[in-house]
Amino acid sequence: MSSLFRSEEMCLVQLFFQTESAHNCINELGRLGLVQFKDLNPGVTAFQRRFVKEVKKCEEMERILRYLQKEMVKSNIGIVATKKKEMVPCARDVLELESTFEKLEQELREINRNHATLRQNLIELTDIDSLLRMTEDFFEEAESLLTCSELPSEDSVSMTVSSHITSRRNSNSSTSGALHLSFIAGVIKQERFPAFEKVLWRLFHGNFVLRHAEIQATEELQAVRGAVKKDVFIIFVQGEHVREKIRKVCEGFRASLYSCPKTLFERKQMSNNVMSQMEDLRMILRRTEEYRAGVLTRAAEHVQEWAGKVKKMKAIYYTLNLCNIDITQKLIVAEIWCPVSDLALVQNALIKGSEQSGSSVTPVLNRIQTQQTPPTFNRTNTFTEGFQAIIDAYGVGTYQEINPAPYTIVTFPFLFAVMFGDCGHGLLMTLFAVWLISQAESLRKLKNELTDVVVGGRYIVLLMGMFSIYTGLIYNDCFSKSFNIFGSSWRVRPMFQPHGPWRNETLREHHHLQLNPFVAGVYSGNPYVFGIDPIWNIASNKLSFLNSFKMKMSVMLGVSHMLFGLTLSLVNFAHFRKFQDVVLQFVPQLIFMLSLFGYLIFLILYKWCITLRSESAPSILLLFINMMLFDYQSEYKLLYAGQKGVQIFLVVTAMLMVPVLLLVKPFLIYRTRMKTRRQVFGNNLNDQHETDTRSSISQHQKDEMTSMGDVFVYQAIHTIEFCLGCISNTASYLRLWALSLAHAELSEVLWRMVLQVGLKISSGTGSLVLVLLFAAFSVLTVAILLVMEGLSAFLHALRLHWVEFQNKFYEGSGYKFTPLSFDNLLKTQQ
Repeated sequence: MSSLFRSEEMCLVQLFFQTESAHNCINELGRLGLVQFKDLNPGVTAFQRRFVKEVKKCEEMERILRYLQKEMVKSNIGIVATKKKEMVPCARDVLELESTFEKLEQELREINRNHATLRQNLIELTDIDSLLRMTEDFFEEAESLLTCSELPSEDSVSMTVSSHITSRRNSNSSTSGALHLSFIAGVIKQERFPAFEKVLWRLFHGNFVLRHAEIQATEELQAVRGAVKKDVFIIFVQGEHVREKIRKVCEGFRASLYSCPKTLFERKQMSNNVMSQMEDLRMILRRTEEYRAGVLTRAAEHVQEWAGKVKKMKAIYYTLNLCNIDITQKLIVAEIWCPVSDLALVQNALIKGSEQSGSSVTPVLNRIQTQQTPPTFNRTNTFTEGFQAIIDAYGVGTYQEINPAPYTIVTFPFLFAVMFGDCGHGLLMTLFAVWLISQAESLRKLKNELTDVVVGGRYIVLLMGMFSIYTGLIYNDCFSKSFNIFGSSWRVRPMFQPHGPWRNETLREHHHLQLNPFVAGVYSGNPYVFGIDPIWNIASNKLSFLNSFKMKMSVMLGVSHMLFGLTLSLVNFAHFRKFQDVVLQFVPQLIFMLSLFGYLIFLILYKWCITLRSESAPSILLLFINMMLFDYQSEYKLLYAGQKGVQIFLVVTAMLMVPVLLLVKPFLIYRTRMKTRRQVFGNNLNDQHETDTRSSISQHQKDEMTSMGDVFVYQAIHTIEFCLGCISNTASYLRLWALSLAHAELSEVLWRMVLQVGLKISSGTGSLVLVLLFAAFSVLTVAILLVMEGLSAFLHALRLHWVEFQNKFYEGSGYKFTPLSFDNLLKTQQ
């Protein structure tokens, strides 16, 4: 069978190639991406491997690359994409690459340190400049204190005076004559200033004069210092002892103290010097940033190429740690899993790698026999990888087991569409999927987990939308409205006299009237060409009709889906040569399902095909329940002659399949084991003592009985699970009916309560209201019907495939084939 429907046939191959050609050989195998290396040193820890130092070097280079990329992001420097595939460097090139990385890191770190130091110096000079410019008024006010006994007024602009100046300060300044004040000036963060002022008041009880003002933030200042707000302050005190205490308080609040000259001339001279130094620092900072940007720009041209090389080298050294080296240290021995169909490609890749390294010895491939279970490898492409991911999320298939993914491509979007049947909503979903497909590459660059999931399933969304359009046409439902393309098969005019019983007064006397299909001309006898007749959209019993139709349709689809899954188990049994399971498992299970649930489908179809009056038509549900209970009382009407005998025969046949499933297979296994035991121990009776032989036979019987107990228990669990599962799984498919009705009713509610209200408004503002209501209708349609209902239908379709469909044939107990693939490594890097 094609590999599309079954996992690839794998083989275990032993490789021999020279040590000098190891890098190139593994590089070619990594480019090929079809080889999984087997660990030949399972008991050796990672720290005891031969190439652990090389792996650590690659990890260190990865760290440096991450540092470089982080610095590039900070500097808004784009990384140049490289499209050409670089060769993996040899050991000498790795040393050069490592040296380049170390030099780059050291250079960048030194540049960053110098830049940070220069930036801090510029911040300090900026603070000093602000202090010198803003303290002139402070000094003028302080000088007035030496000649005036009153304290300065608090009405000064851009300055605030400490409110805690005591009468003791007043008396001192008035009685002592001229005051000799010293001062402390500095800059403090604005958020710390209130606490700083309170501490000064509590320590010195107002024996100081405090002035402060906020430094006005300019664009240049914000670029240098950031968004930190600071205040300039100056404290005038009397006495050196108090001055030293205040200095310690400033240090505690991490205030920056600066020396400030006492005379106006010295302050102006210092201000000029500060301005000159600031200009020099700005020029040096600009040159430093330009040089740093140049270094990063040159590195950005090669960083993606370097990252690819390092990742490949790390993968190669990790792979070499899985191999063995012979005693001469010249030959590497490896074991690989690879598809049988690709053995020639693997051999060509090894030969190419050996020729590139100049080796004179051709690599040797030996296919070896093994009892180990090979990994499961299912080939996928861009279209099928999303569906394969759904299957693998349930469990990786057992080796050579039938692959459900090809069938899921059709059944999954179809079951979704049964629950999401609306051609309008399906069209919107299809357009969204087309946009996803066209913008896939740009959306992948966002590096967002949600967008990666949506882009990965873009073809699933496309098929779900297309199938929803199809089922929407079957339901004749588009945003809760119907299409009358081919003309209804029902007519109202024949119901009026003289052909029918209606008169004009009948319309006025009755709110609801029922069309009688037995009146000539009311029903044409030919059903609507495609889908449901549009007349049901305006019928008062629309919900009852759709409820019956969709419930029966869900049962038919569910039973058919399960029977298809059961049929696929026959394909598995035939492939694995389990012909005993075909007779003892598949056939009884098929008879059991067809006798009960296959007959249920027959009843539904038969009732649809015959003509019955609604008041006398029997209920399919009651017929099935009475069939299981053998209840055939006279008041229950049957559908056809001989129905009672057919139903009794089918139920008895289904019940007889239960002991077949439960007992026959375990007893056959027991019989086979007993025959094998007689053959094994029959010859030993002639060569051993009788006592020893009997004891060994007794012990073997004990082991056999223990294992047979497990066999019986397992078979009992499997039989009960299948029989009860047939009932529960069939009922589980009724979610198709429930979600389909819910989706249709929600769409109807949105139409009636939102958009229809706007269409009925006939006043002057009706157009504006209609636009607003249409916007609300669109938002609610997308949010509720497309997103929420779509996600709900997706999850229910997922459950129907995982639980109801796949458990009939799919074990999912394998392990995934994980080849050495450089393409996957580079995709992860991007």
